[in-house]
This record gives sequence, C-alpha cells and structure tokens, in this order.
Amino acid sequence: MKGWWSILGTVEYPAAWALQRALAEARAVREIPDTLLLLEHPHVFTLGRSARPEHILWDAAERARRGVTVVVTDRGGDVTYHGPGQVVGYFILDLQSLGLDKVAFVRRIEQMLIETLARFGIAAGVLPGAPGVWVQPDAMSRCAWCPPHLRRAPAKIAAIGARVDARGITTHGFALNVCPDLTYFSGIIPCGIADKGVVSMAMFLGEPDDPAARARQIAAVQEALAQSFGEVFGLDVERVDPLRLWALAPSANASPLPPTPEAA
Repeated sequence: MKGWWSILGTVEYPAAWALQRALAEARAVREIPDTLLLLEHPHVFTLGRSARPEHILWDAAERARRGVTVVVTDRGGDVTYHGPGQVVGYFILDLQSLGLDKVAFVRRIEQMLIETLARFGIAAGVLPGAPGVWVQPDAMSRCAWCPPHLRRAPAKIAAIGARVDARGITTHGFALNVCPDLTYFSGIIPCGIADKGVVSMAMFLGEPDDPAARARQIAAVQEALAQSFGEVFGLDVERVDPLRLWALAPSANASPLPPTPEAA
C-alpha cells in the first residue's frame, strides 16, 4: 500500500493542528493515502483530554519570559512540551484500511520509535503503565552526557498522544526528543508523571555544535523515522512536497481553536 511522508519545517501549533484536521478529511474520502507529517514547533505546552492544568508549573509571567504558549488539544494524554530540536510526528491514517485498532496503532507507534532509536545505537523500550518510549537504566548508565541522577532510573525519550475519530482516521502522534532544550520540561509535569526524568538523543550522540550540525541531526532522524514508518506500517512510502499538503488546508492559519487555559 502507498503512503506519504513530508517534512514541514517549523510550524506554529495551531496551524499544524488545522492542517491535520484538513488532511484527516482528505484521508476519509481517499483523496490522500496514509501520511506522516514530520515537523518542529516553537515552544508550546499542550494539554490532552486527560490533562490537569496544575501540571503546568510555570506561571503566566514565566511562560511569557520563556516564549511558551499553551494550547488545549483533542489528543489523548496529559501535558507535554514541544519545541525546537524535538521532532514531532503526526499520523493521518485510516486504521480500518490498515487493519488496526486503537491499541495496535499505539503499539506500532512505539515500535516505530524504538526501531528508529536503534538505528542510532540507542536502546529503548516501553515502560508498563507509563505512556511513551523510555530508555531503561542499563542503557542510561552508559549515557556519557547524562547527569548522574538520570542514570539510575528509566527516562522518557519520546511522548505519544494520538486521536482516532469515529471513522478510524487518526491525528496527532509522537514527539521525539532529538536535541531540544530540556530545561523547558521543568515547566510541566510531563504526561503527569512526576518521578521520571526526560532525556534526548543528543545526550547519547553528543550535542550539535552549531545550527548546521543541529539541522543535520534533525534531518537524519526524520529520514530514519520515515523509513521506520514504512516498515512498521507496511507502506511503500514516498516523500511529498509540503506545499501539496498545505494546498488542501488553505485556511489552516485562521482555523479557530478551543480556548487556552489560564494556568496560575
């Protein structure tokens, strides 16, 4: 089966969400095949359907100082952070055509991320009762750039939060920490889990020295994710020009969104 993937660059969260909704409609009427969007966001805290506003720890003044916006979304999960250096993946899939239910879909996302990390020599897996993809203590102990306290417990390297509508069409997906500024995670309780750390691929591979090196690191991870997407979901994937996708959502930048919460 054919599939698409596309790199969108850096996109404001509201515009990316509106694009997903437009593409979901296009997928429902078979105007496009199953598609993976890969992008980065400016600094933003997003709240899923089960989120608690008190899991945002920074007040409005600190968020403004750090350039962080807040958006309430329709994905599953609690609070998470998106920002530069983090590769976000959004799935526009028809689960019925793929023969998957919601649980199997999430298992495939986990497998895709685990296989992608393995391509870079990072051993990762799942943690029972905790969403996302994690690096276990045995691997953390070999992380030369990790602070000592992170080497003794599992640490999250990728968050997962997706939505499946009544037609079986998906939106949202995952956020993989490649080389972000991890201090932004101190502004939230990530995914509502207070007793676990957060790590990035750069902590294992080395921080990029300059913007060009950072761009190469991000691009390499995006290429690997696209390859894993095709293999794990059984698709013959083709890279498409993002302009082709944006043409299906001409009003994406003006789409109304739910109100954002006023966290203290």
